[in-house]
Amino acid sequence: MGWRDILRQGTVIPAHPLALTAERKLDEKRQRALTRYYLAAGARGIAIGVHTTQFAIRDPKIGLYEPLLELTMEELKGRECVKVAGVVGLTPQATREAEFAARCGYDAVLVSLGALRDATVEQLLDHVRAIASIVPVFGFYLQPAVGGRLLPYRFWRLFAEIENVVAIKIAPFNRYQTLDVVRAVAESGRAGEIALYTGNDDSILIDLLTEFRFGDGKSCRIVGGLLGHWACWTRRAVEHLELARRVADGRQPLTPEILTLAAQITDANAALFDAANNFHGCIAGIHEILRRQGLMAGRWCLDPSEDLSPGQMEEIDRVCRSYPHLNDDEFVREHLDEWLR
Repeated sequence: MGWRDILRQGTVIPAHPLALTAERKLDEKRQRALTRYYLAAGARGIAIGVHTTQFAIRDPKIGLYEPLLELTMEELKGRECVKVAGVVGLTPQATREAEFAARCGYDAVLVSLGALRDATVEQLLDHVRAIASIVPVFGFYLQPAVGGRLLPYRFWRLFAEIENVVAIKIAPFNRYQTLDVVRAVAESGRAGEIALYTGNDDSILIDLLTEFRFGDGKSCRIVGGLLGHWACWTRRAVEHLELARRVADGRQPLTPEILTLAAQITDANAALFDAANNFHGCIAGIHEILRRQGLMAGRWCLDPSEDLSPGQMEEIDRVCRSYPHLNDDEFVREHLDEWLR
């Protein structure tokens, strides 16, 4: 099965974190271990160089964007999976990053539009077309709280007409804005070509369970996820996606217990992503889970001020106690040594 088939069928794509040493240098052994963990857990896609990897990797003083893409591709080469690289910045930077990702062998690029805050819809579309002329594009509706901008229905309707757009990550953390994207793709007539992925960490399972129906018989489903939340407890994420598939196919009824599970996942995400503090500790929260499992040596971020917020550790402790069925600790313990080899 080719990567486009995997993408359209729907899969788990973890947004890959950055493993650092206590000196805030790349921990190559643990960086590779994370990639191996995701693949072993059943993820059939990896996204590197994205928000969860930390945008500061592009700082010339840090210089980790290209090394990380190369290192990750060494682990992915020959694997039957969807290989995604993040690209950011104004058009000259974004196209340079897209060219590098294409040379490395990445299948598509996740395009962040956060740097084009004042651009018109037409300017945004020209930016995307320039990138799409180089490599297939994975669109990205990123919530403003972590660097995104509001994007109207009109943008997404025209975006869906760009030939080399293959998928869209929907992550505004807002139901109205989520519907804008889904309806735009449904009404574009390209619902069979553009794969919709949830990035709404506050409603992951609900997104995957829902069939979106609009007028004139047009409908869409969100078929998978590209998520920071899925960068930890990934084995469970694979199971949750399969559960949503069984419900969608009619192999399993949508029960109250499934909706309860959806709410529990959201509660856990609120702790990991630090929703109470406008997501300040969202990356550190993921790191903390991976640290507890032994996949990371610590929760260090490139910016020393980026850490858990006051009270966040207690919230993480609470959800870990309350929802032990959401973790994959046993799976990680069983295989950690081989991933760290």
